[in-house]
Amino acid sequence: MSGIITQEPREYRVADLVEVHHDKQEREPKENAANNRAHPCEPYCVGMAGIQIVRGSIKDLDDLVPLFDDYRQFYGQRSDLTVARVFLGDRIERDESVIFLAYATPHVPVGFTQLYPSFSSVSLKRLWILNDLFVRADVRRGGVGRALLERARQHAVETGAKGLVLSTGVMNKPAQTLYESCGWLRDDEFSQYHLFF
Repeated sequence: MSGIITQEPREYRVADLVEVHHDKQEREPKENAANNRAHPCEPYCVGMAGIQIVRGSIKDLDDLVPLFDDYRQFYGQRSDLTVARVFLGDRIERDESVIFLAYATPHVPVGFTQLYPSFSSVSLKRLWILNDLFVRADVRRGGVGRALLERARQHAVETGAKGLVLSTGVMNKPAQTLYESCGWLRDDEFSQYHLFF
């Protein structure tokens, strides 16, 4: 797996093309919203018009679970909607992750991203791990993934985070191309290790 971090901006924003719905508790004063849209670390991403992105909650599990199950199958796991529902429900109820859900129309879920909180001891700031990103196969290359990445970036800015990090499969070239086209940089400075049980 290779680590990827955000990089310097380019000139366009997916927020200009994508309708993003925030929960009431995430609404910002207008002056803060304007500052975040002009944030100097904003990556270049162009999205598909008509995508709506909402923060996932318990009431969204019926839309989210099939996408999450498909995501897990993509990575070689067997389908298990019951386990997927319990896992996501626990994350949401315990406030252990932030999930953004993309809709192509008000009732057609097409993708999601899940962020886990972390911290940077060196910078003394919050850091978000973009752990999951999935778009239905029939709508890929239509801007949904870009819109979800932009919403994740906005969330990191809104929470005063240092940024976002992610890992992706070495052979997952389409994902790498998407991340890099949205301003993410491959981490060539640090090697990643894991100890799984």
